[in-house]
Amino acid sequence: MFSVRGRGTARRLAAATLVSGLVAAGAIALAGPAAADDAPGASGGATAKLGELKIFDGVKIAGQDREERGGLFEMQVENGGSLLTYCIDYRTTAYEGKQYKEVGWDQSSLHNNPDAGKILWILENSYPTLKVSDLTSKAGVEGLSDETAAAATQAAIWHFSDDLDAKPVDEKAQALTKYLIDNATKVEEPKSSLSLSPSSLAGKAGDRIGPFKVGTNAKTGADLSVVPGAPAGLGIVDKDGKAITKAKDGDDVYVNVPSGTPDGDAEIKAEVTTQVPLGRAFVSTQGKSQTMILAGSSNSTVTAKATVAWAKKGAVPAVTVAKDCAKGGLEIIASNAGDEPWTFDLKGTSYTIAPAEKKTITVPLAEDEAYKFTITGPNKFSETFEGVLDCKTATPGPKPSETPSTSPSVEPSPSTPGTTGDTTGH
Repeated sequence: MFSVRGRGTARRLAAATLVSGLVAAGAIALAGPAAADDAPGASGGATAKLGELKIFDGVKIAGQDREERGGLFEMQVENGGSLLTYCIDYRTTAYEGKQYKEVGWDQSSLHNNPDAGKILWILENSYPTLKVSDLTSKAGVEGLSDETAAAATQAAIWHFSDDLDAKPVDEKAQALTKYLIDNATKVEEPKSSLSLSPSSLAGKAGDRIGPFKVGTNAKTGADLSVVPGAPAGLGIVDKDGKAITKAKDGDDVYVNVPSGTPDGDAEIKAEVTTQVPLGRAFVSTQGKSQTMILAGSSNSTVTAKATVAWAKKGAVPAVTVAKDCAKGGLEIIASNAGDEPWTFDLKGTSYTIAPAEKKTITVPLAEDEAYKFTITGPNKFSETFEGVLDCKTATPGPKPSETPSTSPSVEPSPSTPGTTGDTTGH
């Protein structure tokens, strides 16, 4: 569980090196207000592996005897790059080595949190976005270190994410926490680093299948390509049918399938190198682990993929799946671009999608429930979806005097993906 270690020189040097590396890459920049573009069934967003709690100091939680550690985690982006995150799920264990995915607030514990925008304000106006010297001027707090500034920021975030009365052990840091809580105002949710929506469409050979909408915060736009293995002649085009290799935020793109192409499917890919916006949520895709919120990003490589399928006759299915935290389950959108009905089974229920029909199906799940299911159809259609429903912060347990503490800890990841380990902090 979280133990408090000394504030050694080596740790300070490591903290300074990590943050300066992100600053040098232009990562610690303010995320201005933007409309979220996480449409249901979108693919994309950064994926990263959770590392250690890197920059931290002691925090006391009201009603608990034990001193906790609060601060910044480091994460390594799958395709290159690094991230710094704070925790927004205090009572859940953080498992080092777990795989995480960038999601919109609607797919995380922030979906029903009226103070989510205040958390983003804290990220924009505290460490590491602002250096300790800048915080001295802005907040009027002197004598902070990287570690105590991180602990103060985490304590303020826990106030809004987990309704905790949290105070840094360091008295100077307590003043920063109070300043952040007292001055926080709501800021709009940031855009996705990259998305393709929907993640799956179907049609017929000779058609332009689409549109797929591109969403990205990268000013240079996204690079587009067809994943190797697609039939000859298949390409990505704009609404006028012109072949394209790049797309900007908000652009619609299509996949041109030449007439006479044998029945089949293919993947397209969008890719950007960008800084993931402050305030993006990161949730575990390998079982229960603390939900994180982004505090800083180096230039990171992010990809999004979408599938297209086509056939001359019969049913031509497409399926997208997204978490629906508001409804407590999964939102499955099934469509049929063919000329015959398509029937499939899902969790013991049979569904039929008529030609040219699109149907939305909500599958209820319990909080923290792991899921894995496969939807099949004609022409060897098969899509498997796997994950865990993680939509709430863990609720308080009995008083600390009655049972062991429910505080979070950093533990090695369980060896079996999709299973949860101990979330009690032991």
